[in-house]
Amino acid sequence: MKKKYLITAITAVITVCILRMGMRFLYTDYTQKNIKVGFVYIGDSSTPYTNNFVRSQLELEETFPQNITTISKYNIPEENCEPAIRDLISNGCDLIFGTSYGYGDVMKKLAGEFPKVQFCQATCSNANEEPVLQNYHNFMGTIYQGRYISGIVTGMKLKNLIEQGRITPDQAKIGYVAAFPFAEVISGYTAFFLGVRSVVKEAVMSVSYTNTWGNTTTERKLAERLINEGCVIIAQHSDTTGSAIACETASTRDGKLVYHVGYNQTMTDVAPTTSLISTRINWTPYFISATEAVIKGKKIESMVKADVFGNDAAAGFENGWCEMIGLNKLIAADGTKEEIDAKIKQFKTKGILVFQGDYVGVNPFDESDTYNLNNPYIENACQSAPAFNYILKDVITVVE
Repeated sequence: MKKKYLITAITAVITVCILRMGMRFLYTDYTQKNIKVGFVYIGDSSTPYTNNFVRSQLELEETFPQNITTISKYNIPEENCEPAIRDLISNGCDLIFGTSYGYGDVMKKLAGEFPKVQFCQATCSNANEEPVLQNYHNFMGTIYQGRYISGIVTGMKLKNLIEQGRITPDQAKIGYVAAFPFAEVISGYTAFFLGVRSVVKEAVMSVSYTNTWGNTTTERKLAERLINEGCVIIAQHSDTTGSAIACETASTRDGKLVYHVGYNQTMTDVAPTTSLISTRINWTPYFISATEAVIKGKKIESMVKADVFGNDAAAGFENGWCEMIGLNKLIAADGTKEEIDAKIKQFKTKGILVFQGDYVGVNPFDESDTYNLNNPYIENACQSAPAFNYILKDVITVVE
């Protein structure tokens, strides 16, 4: 009997030791595993767009100080990005983040060539197109939500100006400095405009394209032109602070009535008396989830808290992928912060349909292709990249 108990005790001790050794092996394998993570940027930290990504890269590095080494490539043009990405691969990167739409085709091509490297491309929509590659992914925040709330903040300011007698309802004109006539941009400024219209029904908007992502001089000149045409609030989907500077200068130097709404970072540093608010995509949650997946050897989409469409992931306020930043309470209308909080809460529970109303949109590249918003359009229903590509007739004008 004693011998039986002795054998049982020895077996138990051995089992515990094996389990501890196994757990230690698993823990050590995870904590000591080091991967290289590459980043390809169209600009550098001096531009709000790229700086927004760099901010998330730094947060990623703080999250995995023992597990990752990062390599960054700055000022890489979309039309000649392949050498930079190949250099990241040759330097041993296990995971590469592409941060500009135009990198997508090259990123996917190289994913096919290097199946052991994971390629994650922001703002693109080709991950689920044939050939579908298990190491190529798309991701983006549902930024139309932030644009819509920015529009509400704008509408509340317009309403305030009307009530003060500083403008009349027929002077409720806003301007928008946009990069390209792409769906991402059109979807964004449409959501913004519909936010404005939810407060001020008389509002109209003029849009001017820079045809470049990041040219401070061009953005500033177009903003100045829109201001001179009577726009009292200027918003942007462009990568620099040019339009914010134009608004601040027109207000403080020339005495014009104008305010600004920004993107990617708060603009109060360059436009302290005219910047109302900004919105941004927070890339950090995806960076962290994708990196953790590669460290653990798991499929990226299985680790991401988002709406997942195959090899594509999207999320908004509900998972911290979309944020409102830089609310200037000194100039915003009373009650703005409370309204922002209420709308964010609604977005978190999917309680707002943005793309709806008594409007007809026209495809700028095919006038026979129209969409009646009396039938609500559901943005990001099957992909992370925005897809709404219709300009609202009679209320939004593209200025050539």
